[in-house]
Amino acid sequence: MKSPARYLLALAALILPASVAAHDPVSAEWAVAIHGGAGTLERSAMTPEREAEYTASLQAALDAGAAVLRDGGTSEDAVIAVITLLEDNPLFNAGRGAVLTWDGGISLDASLMLGESRAAGAVAGLTTVRHPILLAQAVMDDGRHVFLSGNGAEEFADGTSLERVESDWFITVPRAEALERYRSRELTALDDEHRFGTVGAVARDVHGNLAAGTSTGGMTGKRWDRIGDAPVIGAGTYADNRACAVSATGAGEYFIRAAVANSICRLMQLAGMGPREAADNVMAEVAELGGDGGVIVIAPSGETAFSFNTSGMYRGRADSTGLNEVGIFAD
Repeated sequence: MKSPARYLLALAALILPASVAAHDPVSAEWAVAIHGGAGTLERSAMTPEREAEYTASLQAALDAGAAVLRDGGTSEDAVIAVITLLEDNPLFNAGRGAVLTWDGGISLDASLMLGESRAAGAVAGLTTVRHPILLAQAVMDDGRHVFLSGNGAEEFADGTSLERVESDWFITVPRAEALERYRSRELTALDDEHRFGTVGAVARDVHGNLAAGTSTGGMTGKRWDRIGDAPVIGAGTYADNRACAVSATGAGEYFIRAAVANSICRLMQLAGMGPREAADNVMAEVAELGGDGGVIVIAPSGETAFSFNTSGMYRGRADSTGLNEVGIFAD
């Protein structure tokens, strides 16, 4: 990992990423932050009806996670509650409504990590598991491996009771149309908005434990069994009670190269940075490499922050002090 000084130099040389003021609750017993992907999200390109639809979907997912934590549930359960809801929502690039591969198929990835034990599970290249995040959880609970992919991950799923569906169940008309435009390179703003979409959540529960999870359909038109950062522990997802929990979204190749999620946690743990400062530093590093996207971060105290170098990120956060907000655009 590059030194904190290296990150600060990168930050000084670049336009700062958009960041939302960190919320530092003095006595929050629990907190949760969510995202539905970052990208080219311009107000002028989104109708009021579409904006309301996204806002309502984000609020429903945020409420699901908050309800778990409010009732004394674990951060793991809160993250699962958020992500399974978003995986079933065709507005987002995860589960049903995921973007399509070059061949018109589905290839789903997910990961989950717990801050107390640093136990983790990840899966990639799924085609029949309705909720990829639940299979990532099953891999973690099994404990023999951390990361399974392709046919092996599907075979592992055969030994679970998780719901399976035909791969066509995930495909929606808008995603099929987007693939055709991508193949002909006639991309629209909406296509660009979803090309690197992801959903994720981070949480702190009343026991002080952190968790992070991420789920995605990858990037439109991906080929050769491409795997991005979402299922890569330390890149798209990371949790450590000593530092933070992170879920990322964006151009995965750059997030892997910058080890984004782990780097944020290390800056918080070793350099004493707060979540927003650490996230802004690492997102500046991503921008320097040529990538874009965003992150959600939660500290052991329950402090939450967002950082993104795109024009918007679907996001929300809530905690036991009464904070409850969702947003889409950077401005």
